[in-house]
Amino acid sequence: MTMTQLKPILSHLDAIRSTPGKFKADKYSPLFRFRLLSVPKLTLWSILFLILILLFFLFSPPTTPNPSRRALQTTSWGGSTWEHRVRISARTVSKTRRTVLVTGAAGFVGFHVSAALKRRGDGVVGLDNFNAYYDIGLKEGRKALLEKSGVFIVEGDINDGALLRKLFDIVAFTHVMHLAAQAGVRYAMQNPSSYIHSNIAGFVNLLEVCKSATIQPAIIWASSSSVYGLNSEVPFSEKDRTDQPASLYAATKKADEGIAHAYNHIYGLSITGLRFFTVYGPWGRPDMAYFFFTRDILKGKPIMIYEGSDHGTVARDFTYIDDVVKGCLRALDTAKKSTGSGGKRKGSAQLRIYNLGNTSPVPVSELVSKLEKLLKVKAKKKVVTMPRNGDVMYTHANISLAQKELGYKPTTDLETGLKKFVKWYLKYYDSKKKKSAW
Repeated sequence: MTMTQLKPILSHLDAIRSTPGKFKADKYSPLFRFRLLSVPKLTLWSILFLILILLFFLFSPPTTPNPSRRALQTTSWGGSTWEHRVRISARTVSKTRRTVLVTGAAGFVGFHVSAALKRRGDGVVGLDNFNAYYDIGLKEGRKALLEKSGVFIVEGDINDGALLRKLFDIVAFTHVMHLAAQAGVRYAMQNPSSYIHSNIAGFVNLLEVCKSATIQPAIIWASSSSVYGLNSEVPFSEKDRTDQPASLYAATKKADEGIAHAYNHIYGLSITGLRFFTVYGPWGRPDMAYFFFTRDILKGKPIMIYEGSDHGTVARDFTYIDDVVKGCLRALDTAKKSTGSGGKRKGSAQLRIYNLGNTSPVPVSELVSKLEKLLKVKAKKKVVTMPRNGDVMYTHANISLAQKELGYKPTTDLETGLKKFVKWYLKYYDSKKKKSAW
């Protein structure tokens, strides 16, 4: 609303008496003739202020969507061509006849898992909202590679119930690999609502659709090593307490584990949770230390290496992506069928949780040394005390349960994994420079 449009309203408001007492309406406006008795000045002006705000929003031009996030309302899907692509992507060539919905398929782990499932002949349909938490170019690149292999990624949000129901109408999914989530520990301090939206509301929405299916799928989903929080017992075991989260991200993942338990108990959904430990590798996430260390070392920028307030060492159980993918596939292959149908439980169902780590913690300072060696560049290091941003000092996975029940066995040491990552990084960003030069 412009000032010209507001002038008649403001001039009318100026004529209103602000002192308590009787208010006499204009005798030529019988429709609005009323008596306002003993209204305090503050209350009256508060009401008028609210009216002005309401009028402003009513007459203001519509705002454009935030370009940093693709909203649910702007995502298009449906139609015969779209449905055909979904069906083609879901076709299986393996004897197991598994059809898997992979959420977060354009993400780091989701991309690699989708590719591995398709390679072995499973039917795979991806789902991703392509939000701009980090460079969308990486997600688009992963999408392009998956589409070449025959995986169609539906652009949409896991909070879009209509979209999920439509996908389940088209394809009778036997499994759901739920890897979509708002990741990152530190970003939660800037945008906490995105974690509630994606990690909790989105998970519940997905479970609602799964439990209502005539043939419920088995669900495998990504939890996090972050749930161990302030736990000081190492290595971290699935039996350890997880009620002391150090970040909002960790709290949402811990909440999801409780929600999974409830849906398993009430609706008979077969659910397996996987606690990932610092996954790294080609096509990784730029917000991870190994990734932005590589970038900054090559650019000659200083990198910050955290230490404890008592100069204690910060270490992580770095787990190479190929090992994590093997763990994900083994969890899917050993998942038992859900026991419910159409939202009704018909018997007890499988409920599992596993650590997927490398069980060899490495100090961050050693990570930097290995990167310096591979990049042939000396890093400009700055050692600082770790801030209170939700990060923890140490992670170390006890993987004995996954070894016993899944046959999970990581085989890639950090130096080998970093070598593969650096090779990909240099090739990927070199090609991007050449394209921009054209």
